[in-house]
Amino acid sequence: MRLRIRRIGNSLGVLIPKTQLDEWGLGEGDTVDLERRVFGRARQPGAHDALDELKRRIALSVVSAFTANQIRAHGLANLHRWRQSGVWMSAYDEWQSILERAADGELFAAMLGQDEQSNRLRQSAPYVGMLPRASVERLNEEASA
Repeated sequence: MRLRIRRIGNSLGVLIPKTQLDEWGLGEGDTVDLERRVFGRARQPGAHDALDELKRRIALSVVSAFTANQIRAHGLANLHRWRQSGVWMSAYDEWQSILERAADGELFAAMLGQDEQSNRLRQSAPYVGMLPRASVERLNEEASA
């Protein structure tokens, strides 16, 4: 179902038809999380969500084991090596900016955030190689269990 955003009083809002609320089993006084709804059905966690969570857990392990300066040094070294070898993408430009200019809190937010931008950035994380292989394998096993 596509809902049109429109002005309601001084706010922007969405009116949900009663038939849709009935289909969802909701009524007056109930709450609905539209962010987790896709065409009227609760979004089921899938493989992509599991991969996002695995990459966030790897980032959490890196943050737990290393200082921001160590993460910056390792990440910038990887980015330099990848640029030299001709392997470069726009996400690396974003990471370079974060590693060179952002405050520690912004670095950690990019690494650990659960928003779409953080998920996207973690797909091209420059801090790979910081954790021992055994730690990464353990996290992979836990994620697949």
